[in-house]
Amino acid sequence: MNCRIFLGVLLLVIMAQCSPSGHENEKHGEHEEVKFQYTSYSNNFEVFAEADAFIAGRKANVLSHFSVLPDFRAVEKGKITITLSVNGKETKQTLDEPTRKGIYSFDIQPETQGEGTLKFSIANDNGTFEIIVPEVTVFENEEEAHEASEKMVVSRTNTTVFTKEQSWKIDFSTGLPKNEPFGQIIKTTALVQPSQGSEMIVTAKTNGVVIITANNMLEGREVAVGQTLFTISGSNLADNNISVKYAEAKSNYEKASADYERAKELAKDKIVPEKDLLAVKNQYENAKAVYDNLNQNFNTSGQTVTSPMSGFVKQVYVSNGSYVEAGQPIVTVSQNKSLVLSADLPQKYAPVLANIISANIRNISDNKSYTFEQLNGKVLSYGKAANKDNFLIPVNIQIDNKGNFTAGSFVEVYLKTLTNTQALTVPNTSLLEEQGIFYVFVQVTPELFEKREVSTGKTDGISTEIIGGISASERIITRGAMLVKLAQATGTLDAHSGHVH
Repeated sequence: MNCRIFLGVLLLVIMAQCSPSGHENEKHGEHEEVKFQYTSYSNNFEVFAEADAFIAGRKANVLSHFSVLPDFRAVEKGKITITLSVNGKETKQTLDEPTRKGIYSFDIQPETQGEGTLKFSIANDNGTFEIIVPEVTVFENEEEAHEASEKMVVSRTNTTVFTKEQSWKIDFSTGLPKNEPFGQIIKTTALVQPSQGSEMIVTAKTNGVVIITANNMLEGREVAVGQTLFTISGSNLADNNISVKYAEAKSNYEKASADYERAKELAKDKIVPEKDLLAVKNQYENAKAVYDNLNQNFNTSGQTVTSPMSGFVKQVYVSNGSYVEAGQPIVTVSQNKSLVLSADLPQKYAPVLANIISANIRNISDNKSYTFEQLNGKVLSYGKAANKDNFLIPVNIQIDNKGNFTAGSFVEVYLKTLTNTQALTVPNTSLLEEQGIFYVFVQVTPELFEKREVSTGKTDGISTEIIGGISASERIITRGAMLVKLAQATGTLDAHSGHVH
């Protein structure tokens, strides 16, 4: 599978330091060494290359850093071929494995000067991919390269160096701000409750004494459908003894069954009239119905209470040896797979409740946020009138419990309404705050980031509207911004620390 999709290229020139001896480089005259940087993206990879100036007839080193998207992890294995194409002539080199984790060091010698492209072909266990840098210049001589470098100066004001080797070790990513619909956001708190059908209360079907048969029948214990939980025994009761009723029903059923079988045989010989046969049959069916009903729910010891579903014991209402009456709750079994979030909103939001189409939910216990899509959420209902007790309007949302939510707890909910308004947004993980001022790190190169103040608008708990400070074409850090801030605070990181030159 070939992916010839590229999203952009960043061509920067950085003047490297002189040789350690302090003398001029005899091979390149009086000029300092020139380095060009190239950045490009495909759907699957990021490449950041630091290259010597491409000069016709001269070998150039291309130190290339490859990251797997969307996690921005270092490429650990795979065969990569670099191809420099200028005026129909190609120069290639293939490396079967990285020089270091994520780093491939190529040496290529252009044959002719001119404008061309730089292509990286990646072959690994997942297929074949391509990343293309569309604008690459091969110079006639070193003087031309220096002239080009002098026209492209990179501002390092308020910037921080954070190498690819560092970013590969942490949870790090970059991305472009999004232009997306961003309407009114209603922030509220909701109570987490089990959805209807995912929780059942088991009740006693007869009077009796509870005998706990399962070991450790405690709240939170997992149970399987049909598993025996309790036995309700009435054998020691003088009145309304279910064991006596069961024995009586069984005896009546067995007698009625025998009478009916005998009557059927006699009816064949016309000894028993049809009318008497029907009466015996009726007695048999009545006795059978009574016995089947008791036999299904009881035995000689009493009622056997089983779990109606697989799940866990949410609440136990009785103790071992306690007396219960028919219809009294014994235990609640819950699955906790589907939940309902119940929120109450002020009446001022009544006009927009019909426009609620989505929501983001933040679990307060672990501070993690989830989208509607992640939780398979949907809006079940919203109130058409205020509650007379608190004058608030209820809104109910159903979600799948994929975020370790606990029934009975509270969560933060950001209700999102339908809108045609577009806004520039960034992930909340991109934003950092200092004394009430928000800023982001804008990527100059994949190893150089500028701290930029931004003006923020409303937030939906996951993304925040950006009113000013950055544009949609500027790539920013979306994860790991705090560690880059710490690197900026130290101010001791070398721009090429860890690189293999």
